[in-house]
Amino acid sequence: MKTSKVKLKHQIWLIFFFSIVIFTVMEIYFFHSFSNLTQKRAATYGNQMIEQTRRKIDSVFNDIRVSTGIAVNSKLIQEFSVVDDDYKRAFDSGPYALDLMEYMRSFNSYVNGIVINDIKGRRLHSLDSASGDIFFINPYETFIQKYKDDPLLRKQGMFTTILKDDRTGTEQFFYIAPIVENIGGIYFSQITGYCTVMVNMDKLQGLVENTELTQGSTLYILNSQDEVIASTNSNARGTLFRDVLSMDKDILLNGVKATIDGEDILVQVKGLEQADGWRVVSMIPVRELTADMTPMRKVSIIVGIGIILTMLLTGSFFMNNLMRPLMGLVMDMKKVGRRDMGFRIKVRFTNEVGLLACDINRMMDEMEEMARDMFNTQARLYESELGQKQAEFSALQSQINPHFLYNTLNCISSIGLEYGSREIAQITFCMSKIFRYSIKKDDLVQVKEEIDCIQAYMKIILIRYENKFSMELDVEDRLMDMQTPKMILQPIVENSVYHGLERMDQGGRLLVTGSMDAHGDVCFCITDTGRGMEPEELAALQAKLGLEYPEQASAGQTAQGIGLTNIHHRLRLMFGEGYGTAIESRSGHGTTVTVKIPKLLNDRNTLDDYPLEE
Repeated sequence: MKTSKVKLKHQIWLIFFFSIVIFTVMEIYFFHSFSNLTQKRAATYGNQMIEQTRRKIDSVFNDIRVSTGIAVNSKLIQEFSVVDDDYKRAFDSGPYALDLMEYMRSFNSYVNGIVINDIKGRRLHSLDSASGDIFFINPYETFIQKYKDDPLLRKQGMFTTILKDDRTGTEQFFYIAPIVENIGGIYFSQITGYCTVMVNMDKLQGLVENTELTQGSTLYILNSQDEVIASTNSNARGTLFRDVLSMDKDILLNGVKATIDGEDILVQVKGLEQADGWRVVSMIPVRELTADMTPMRKVSIIVGIGIILTMLLTGSFFMNNLMRPLMGLVMDMKKVGRRDMGFRIKVRFTNEVGLLACDINRMMDEMEEMARDMFNTQARLYESELGQKQAEFSALQSQINPHFLYNTLNCISSIGLEYGSREIAQITFCMSKIFRYSIKKDDLVQVKEEIDCIQAYMKIILIRYENKFSMELDVEDRLMDMQTPKMILQPIVENSVYHGLERMDQGGRLLVTGSMDAHGDVCFCITDTGRGMEPEELAALQAKLGLEYPEQASAGQTAQGIGLTNIHHRLRLMFGEGYGTAIESRSGHGTTVTVKIPKLLNDRNTLDDYPLEE
């Protein structure tokens, strides 16, 4: 349905209706966004609390790893694990090893006990409480043996799973590290024993319970077998945790909603750095994250309903006060169409509609005057167009003939020679040569003609800059009779001079080479030792060259970039994707531009020059 066919009254009502719909959508979006923001902020807070707990646990485990590593690398403890002299074990290495274990246990409150045993079954222990009896029961030997048999244990220590003592009902887990003999004995680089550390699970439990989360939140420390090592839920310790770990762990790391026992739970998981496969898991009820939003929800609903009712009342009032004067104006306008030009609209109101009626009447007066002036205006417009066409014709006639410019340059060269100014003569001669070459109608020319153009340009530059820098040409003779597109090298040489060498205080070198590559294509390289290009500028220009179609030059683009991209896309259009230009540059070291074209053989050995036009 076209809106132009809908009455204005209905259009206004549609505007009000869509305004109400848009406002309602925005209200819902605002409420939803605010809800998500609240959850994200709460989740971020929970994530920070979990991160603090993870760091504390990692710090505890790292202390255990470091102190155990110091112990197993101790010379006397290694001697204790390999020496056969009972006297030495009892009065030398044994007491030292025991003192070291006592120091480790007293220094680290998270260590309940330490046991050192060698491969012959001899052991030395330091225990904190009766829980150390677990070291002396048969289930412990079976439990710890599978870790001793693990080949990965030689590379690094391991934290074990939970060992339950059915006799006492206690649960423990350990950190075990191998003693690798490195003191140069007969057992050098062999495992001669093991150091087993019993971790204080009650201390870990206290660390977890001190984490500040919401009232209904639960925090778990899980080992690699998903056993609960410590938790704010005391009944969960020692059990398997299977509620949420079946989900994608990458999603869990960023927080994900899960429905557990009919309640939406925000789950977050963080892995421990010091224990492979161990994780800290938090489960926060979503209702606790959004509990403070209930008053805001009620306020937003009340405000939304109030705004919608206000908009409806405002719309009704607006329609009543606007449409009546407009309908009277419409009726008078219909009469204007049926009567003569002398009829005028009645002004019924003093508001904007009344002003509009006055303006319409004034417009009708002006229309009568405009009708009288129409013929005079048309005549003046016709005369103006004739004058403009005459000016354009005169401008076309005043265009300079290119051959006239060429002959004028030759004339200036002759005058320079006559008055002894060789520089003027040489510059004008070179300019005429370049100009004559540029106005050739051929798209393809001989390579030697392009080289002659470059040589003429180089002579002008060397005279202008008083031999400030050196310029060389090194093109293989076999290329001279081949063909190349006209004016593809001179603009690049000009760029090298004005954007590279000109800004050098002194010195500088420009080298133009031409050769054939391994594929039989013709390659020209223009290399200068000028200021080079910044990496960002080079990357932008290379990206420009890589485009399939050239873009319109932006206001800030340099002439160097414009000219190079024009040549590049010109060659690609002529010869295909494998040809064109490439650029390499380093700031402060110079720039190299490579031009690649196919091998184009010439059907004739020489090309006749354009005849001079006197």
